[in-house]
Amino acid sequence: MDSSTESTHIVVCDAETGAVLRQGYAPHPKAAAADDAKAYEIDPQAWLLSLGEACAGGLLEGVQAIGVAAQQDAVLALDAMGVPVRPALVGNDPRVQGPAADLTDALGGRGGWAEAVGNVPGAKLPVAKLAWLRREEPDAAERAAQVLLPQDWLVWQLLGRPARRTTDRGAASCTGYYSTATEQWRGDLVAAALGHEAGLPQVLGPAEAAGRTPEGLIISAGTGETMAAAFGLGVGEGDAVVTLGASGAVFAVHGQALPDPSGVITSLADATGMHLPVVHTANAVRALRGTAEMLGLDPADLEGLSALALRSTPGAHGLVLLPYLEGERTPDLPHTAGSLHGLRRESMKPEHLARAAFEGMLCGLADALQVLRARGVTVQRVFLLGAAAQLSAVQALAPSLLGAQVVVPEAADYTALGAARQAAWAWGVSEGRWSPDAPPPWPSARHQVFEPGEQLAVGQAVRQQYAAVREQQYPGALPVETAEQAGQ
Repeated sequence: MDSSTESTHIVVCDAETGAVLRQGYAPHPKAAAADDAKAYEIDPQAWLLSLGEACAGGLLEGVQAIGVAAQQDAVLALDAMGVPVRPALVGNDPRVQGPAADLTDALGGRGGWAEAVGNVPGAKLPVAKLAWLRREEPDAAERAAQVLLPQDWLVWQLLGRPARRTTDRGAASCTGYYSTATEQWRGDLVAAALGHEAGLPQVLGPAEAAGRTPEGLIISAGTGETMAAAFGLGVGEGDAVVTLGASGAVFAVHGQALPDPSGVITSLADATGMHLPVVHTANAVRALRGTAEMLGLDPADLEGLSALALRSTPGAHGLVLLPYLEGERTPDLPHTAGSLHGLRRESMKPEHLARAAFEGMLCGLADALQVLRARGVTVQRVFLLGAAAQLSAVQALAPSLLGAQVVVPEAADYTALGAARQAAWAWGVSEGRWSPDAPPPWPSARHQVFEPGEQLAVGQAVRQQYAAVREQQYPGALPVETAEQAGQ
């Protein structure tokens, strides 16, 4: 089950082969008239209603085990009787920015938080939402006796609300009060945010079951969306994943936690016992849509922009787009804007600007990838996720600009597949079929593979051109590399 921000998607898989047998879907019910503030709140009962609708019509008939993945930028506070003290706080809530900043300062700044738990308080982080609750709704904060994430609450509900509440290390690492280095809760940070300590769920091992439903179904530990997607994809050491949304994210499988004093790397744990260091960018596909509109194309017509870009040549005839349209997170330039460089009469053609947009987007993601490489993360394959991964220009340019083999999986809900694979693992261990040390060997999804080949040197030259402009405009903003090292 994938309980995301807006809907529930269920896949029923064969435990031995991973083959998808049935699927279900339902949107989360919405309040009739939500104001801007309420957009970042939801009654958790909506998750249950959506789940019930998604599995209607006998979808779960014959199912032996259930895994739950859910949105990880959310938190739910319960009173001593297990009743929510208020609706769940979800998403990138702008109301939380002030309390997040205060909380960051309370632990000595970004470096103190990165060292303590592997991530820095921001509007998305549950620990910052608890600080907002204490500031704005002190009575509710005082009644909070237990703190859960969405998948923890859903697992607890499916099990019939037992005395024990559980989570997994992947989900726990998203909270801001779990140390990925020591793999322990930091109750003192909950107290710093909420004003007092609160109960936290027991952290289960990757193949451990949370329990059985009253009907006897095994419920696995559950995990966050990012961890479930990585597990569903089947990525391992040497693999990185680049998500192409309006903004971008790069994460990779690594053997140890990577606390980062600068706060650029978010050090998460995965669903298998490994780690998932993540680097975010504020801009990805939004740079393509903006360029399309600037050129008089429909901003949704990225295929047209892609075809136009491929009429240009590597380096876009000297044009370099720094795609910092919404400021940027990597490099840390929150108040800057995008900029176009290298304009000459001969370069002022639509195809060159289109090419510069694709190169700028991918070079920005290559910067994020370089942050991980500079910390010793091995990257041999890069998985591209998102609709933009299907664009011909992305597939043609990404291997040489990212400096690795590029894998484009077929479209699927890898979060739901990862949750199902976790459920199969817990079931297989309980049946003595599989070891708790190795997940079920489901085959990887069908995919296309693109190699950098002899274009690698060309891609490195484009990276150098981009890095030189970035360094000229924002010296030292990305300290992990020099322009000469770009693309290596």
